[in-house]
Amino acid sequence: MPFYYTIDNATDAGRRTATRLLALRDQLDREVPQRTLVDTLLLATWNIREFDSKKYGRRADEALFYIAEIISRFDLVAVQEVNENMEALVRLQRILGGWWNYLVTDVTEGTQGNRERLAFLYDGRKVRMTGLAGEIVLPSKKTKETGFEPVVQFARTPFIAGFGAGWFKFMLATVHIIYGAAQAADPRRVAEINELAAFFQKRAAKELEKENNLILLGDFNIFNVEDATFQALTDHGFIIPTQIQKLPSNVEGSKHYDQIAFLPRREMNLAKIKAGAFNFYKTVYRDEDANDYKSEMGKGDYKAWRTFQMSDHFPLWVELRIDFGLEYLQSKTKAATDSKQKTSRKSPIK
Repeated sequence: MPFYYTIDNATDAGRRTATRLLALRDQLDREVPQRTLVDTLLLATWNIREFDSKKYGRRADEALFYIAEIISRFDLVAVQEVNENMEALVRLQRILGGWWNYLVTDVTEGTQGNRERLAFLYDGRKVRMTGLAGEIVLPSKKTKETGFEPVVQFARTPFIAGFGAGWFKFMLATVHIIYGAAQAADPRRVAEINELAAFFQKRAAKELEKENNLILLGDFNIFNVEDATFQALTDHGFIIPTQIQKLPSNVEGSKHYDQIAFLPRREMNLAKIKAGAFNFYKTVYRDEDANDYKSEMGKGDYKAWRTFQMSDHFPLWVELRIDFGLEYLQSKTKAATDSKQKTSRKSPIK
């Protein structure tokens, strides 16, 4: 449970925060599975809008309490749009507790990079980092005419790290793909996803540890699962479970911007996973609460303003099984039995 000791119940905002947190906790209890110590991993991806840019100002403590409560229900969360100034991330970690760790990239230079960072937030009591961490840079392409030619890099450099939880070891890569034009198959967006998926498909086949599973997640700015942007993932071997494909993640419920895709290398029954997109606006910053925030938001549209307190994306999550002890013991028993039978067949007749 996050730390709430700074909530001041002598103020309207403090009383409102406590009341809404109770409602939010009830909603989370209903819609998100309970965390376990050794059986499952709750993995999520969340684009937290402009977290926190100078353009839109410092988030209210109230919003950070809600964000912390949501994140605390998962074991590991990939976060996009972390700002160059990491004050909001530090404030969030302070509410979550010292056992929560974060791993964060440098900012991506250039206008399209928007001075953003990518981050992993994880509960150190459950999740361990295996040591690998790096940003993905595409290799130059070889040509007959000039030898090697540089390629256009990602607008925001993808981030990969190695983690483990229980018996489960995995490589986790997070992205924030360029948006470009407001159309389903913007050429630059399709190209980025295609290059990224091809890169990981090649690495997974040749260089990544065979026993590791590769999970690619984040904000792909995919409009629909029928679009070329989505096909760019599946064409390179990535598996997006049906449960996830049914979940739009923008607040209007119309786009499939966020995705969690798998290149599994070990026993993973993706057909039976649980998944969800958590709509926090059911209990916090609700439509009917607009009058409560007039003094804070000033003039403007309430529904737009609240996305800079919470987000314009919902957290997309998946529950994965991480205890393979039974299968391991059964495989050992089978191997011993097979070995005994093989030895018996080879024994000379006396």
